[in-house]
Amino acid sequence: MRKTYLVLHHELVTTLTRPSYLLIAFGLPLLAVLVFAGVTILKGGSPNRGVSPDAPDTSKLEVEGYVDQAGLISIIPQDIPRDHLIAYPNEQQAQRALEAGEVAAYFVIPEDYIETGNLLYIHPSPSPFSAHVRDSAMRWTLLVNVLGGDIELATRVWNPANLDVTDLTPGSQPDQACSQPGMSCESNLLIRYLPMIMLVLFYIFIITGSSLLLKSISAEKENRVMEILMLSISPLQILAGKIVGLGFVALLQMVAWLGTGYLVLRTGGQTLNLPAGFQIPPSLLAWGLVFFLLGYALYASLMAGAGALVPKVKETTQVTWVVMTPLLAGYLVGFFIVEDPHGILATGLSLFPLTSPIMMMLRLTVGGVPLWHTLLAVGLLVLTVIVVVRAVARMFHAQNLLSGQPFSAKRFYGALLGRA
Repeated sequence: MRKTYLVLHHELVTTLTRPSYLLIAFGLPLLAVLVFAGVTILKGGSPNRGVSPDAPDTSKLEVEGYVDQAGLISIIPQDIPRDHLIAYPNEQQAQRALEAGEVAAYFVIPEDYIETGNLLYIHPSPSPFSAHVRDSAMRWTLLVNVLGGDIELATRVWNPANLDVTDLTPGSQPDQACSQPGMSCESNLLIRYLPMIMLVLFYIFIITGSSLLLKSISAEKENRVMEILMLSISPLQILAGKIVGLGFVALLQMVAWLGTGYLVLRTGGQTLNLPAGFQIPPSLLAWGLVFFLLGYALYASLMAGAGALVPKVKETTQVTWVVMTPLLAGYLVGFFIVEDPHGILATGLSLFPLTSPIMMMLRLTVGGVPLWHTLLAVGLLVLTVIVVVRAVARMFHAQNLLSGQPFSAKRFYGALLGRA
């Protein structure tokens, strides 16, 4: 047990201090958050403002003036910040206020505004990024006044419709089309494609996590460190320590990426936010953790076996595709069966151990999966992991015999089945 822990500790320290891992696991999510926050700020928004869909965006407003030549404005809506819009009797006074720094800009409402809809905006240095913010308060004020001060009517005109789609597809529930993620949801693209998003994410997480083990094994084999280790520790202890250690590292990466996605969803405004009242079931998160860990353990073990047969580290890229072929096949098929997640093909792939880590997550995201399907998939995965780990441990004994020979799929599967 102590020797296994030493291998585990070594893999943790080595990987967590590797710049390439830190960049992919934490640097990219951090960069995504910074870019998202920067774009939001440039557009004049705030990541945490949570603006109501029925009201105009009046955040981050500067003090501005206006000249009402049409005599339209009689009231300023209460939701406009106090002293944000200052009235001036003519353009000359508004211009002097602008030059004195009393206002950041001013509007001119022409006499023929009702006929033309033209609105003039005078700003010393206008920015195209703030266009939707700089006139939102004035547009809202004009709308309220044109409609005689009726705030409710102005709100409805500003946001004329809350789309409620009725799905008449056989077997669907018309009044609950978006109660579960899936293709039946037409009113929210995020909910509609959430199963496919989960499919893609788990495919990426399992590939990147298990690839860490392939690189570790192949590097130690090429440097002949593996032969030294095998003099004092059993192949099974080496494999167990590496799988657990790098599994923790892969889990950290998954948490960082999913946490970033959750942050963007929480602060992304109407475009990215999940609808009010929609909740991701806690059971989905729990099953997601189970299938990720088991899927990682399965493919990391296969990667370790492949790494034992690779003569040089630079050949690991082509080896990855050989090992990941079953998962890749399930990934590609998943895009075509997402509209029928509980069909025979989808169900079969969600139970088959080599594809179940991603296909079962697609089905669980949609919902309606019988509990016995999930438990059977987990049981088959556990048995497969045990068999593969033991088979890969046996491959380490044949490592020296196969060392230096070119890697091939035939040699890999033959060694895995104990024929080499």
